[in-house]
Amino acid sequence: MALSEHLPDGRSGPITDAQVQVPPWHFVSAIPGVAWPAVTAPGAATTLALEYQFERSQWLSADRLRELQYRQLAVVLQHSYATVPFYRERWRGVYDPGRALTPERFAALPLLTKRDLQQQFDNLKSRDIPSSHGATSESRTSGSTGKPVRVLKTELDQLYWSAFTLRDHLWHRRNLQGTLAAIRGGASAAQSDGWGTATFRVVETGRSAVLPASTDVHVQLAWLKQQQADYLLSHPSNIVELARLSIAGGVGFPNLKEVRTSGEILTQEVRDLCRQAWNAPVTDMYSANEVGYIAFQCPQYEHYHVQAEDVVVEILDEHGMPCAPGETGRIVVTPLHNFAMPLVRYDIEDFAEVGEPCACGRGLPVLRRIVGRSRNMLVTADGDCYWPSFKLRRLMDELPLLQYQFVQKEFDLIEARLVTASPFTGGQEENLRRHVLSQLPDGFRVNLEYCKEIPRGAGGKFEDYVSEVALPAAR
Repeated sequence: MALSEHLPDGRSGPITDAQVQVPPWHFVSAIPGVAWPAVTAPGAATTLALEYQFERSQWLSADRLRELQYRQLAVVLQHSYATVPFYRERWRGVYDPGRALTPERFAALPLLTKRDLQQQFDNLKSRDIPSSHGATSESRTSGSTGKPVRVLKTELDQLYWSAFTLRDHLWHRRNLQGTLAAIRGGASAAQSDGWGTATFRVVETGRSAVLPASTDVHVQLAWLKQQQADYLLSHPSNIVELARLSIAGGVGFPNLKEVRTSGEILTQEVRDLCRQAWNAPVTDMYSANEVGYIAFQCPQYEHYHVQAEDVVVEILDEHGMPCAPGETGRIVVTPLHNFAMPLVRYDIEDFAEVGEPCACGRGLPVLRRIVGRSRNMLVTADGDCYWPSFKLRRLMDELPLLQYQFVQKEFDLIEARLVTASPFTGGQEENLRRHVLSQLPDGFRVNLEYCKEIPRGAGGKFEDYVSEVALPAAR
């Protein structure tokens, strides 16, 4: 029986299988002899109770969602001010726990930076974590930004993470009885009878298999042929390598229903390659180790919905003002349920474009696209910044180019790092250089640097463009 049959969306009329087209989800019963309706274990029942609320809250108006967010946010701020030394000192003269919380008062609070997390870890810990939130654990980032940080979380955070994982599965109508293959940075090779902790003891699932992203891509492709998975989860850059190798070798995966991506910027090129290689759609999710889930791809469109029940997201321009739809700014997040180490107005150092309200009818805020991090911006000597797009897919078909990475070394110099199947001719080099320059502002130079390989960064992630030039201070 489909989960949505039990989770009405608040709109008029019943929900039927024909409308939602969700494959049957079979819930795990904790009582022997009871197969249906399942009597779930207490932890699983709590997760499903949250999911029931999410299924209704997504259809609330944007104003009502914001009202509910601020109700929870007020509690988080009061707890932070009363129990966290860092905020008690930093907010002196700015925050008054006795006054009603308004957007203006919230926006007056200073941003929390990654450097603050690194240097003030002990002072950012709450001195009075509610015992009902469960045991605490430490989460560490991979350091892919060059700024690894640590954050304390509670079992309550894990509960919300599990419920939002179910939402993502439900939104994208996944058949949980299928097979999941994951290729991740920092992972170890493993096989499992289930899909992980979010579905364990909640919903019956098929098997899953994991492979490290550091594995040679030819070995990855052979491994995927063995798995014959229904769903593939990996970083976008790894998906690109697999798709190109599949196309070149004529390798298909007839069972593959969906490619899921996370951890890097997803481009249209990745979506196009997956369609060409496997006739499979791509679904992206945006998260961070410090925060958890931030936004999921809409079930009907390719933009993202902020998971407003668990996080407040601000998109701010260079002057700290909220961006309007169509504008791009830095992402500032405030998780709503981490009472062990509250992250209030945390500058995650990512950028996104604000979207218009979604035609799907959900009131959840829209991010049209996740653009990148500050190190992914092209900087000119005049202080102007751009999000570069080199559009090399067509050239990949014409040149023996296996992998590339562009690095801005100086205000007017781009180094193109290339891994090739065979040496380029002089004409091919000139064509590549001319194409790259056509995507850049006037006055740039391009140097070609041939490499045996371009290693992935921390956590198995890879970026095809990185700037080593400092952004202007105002940015």
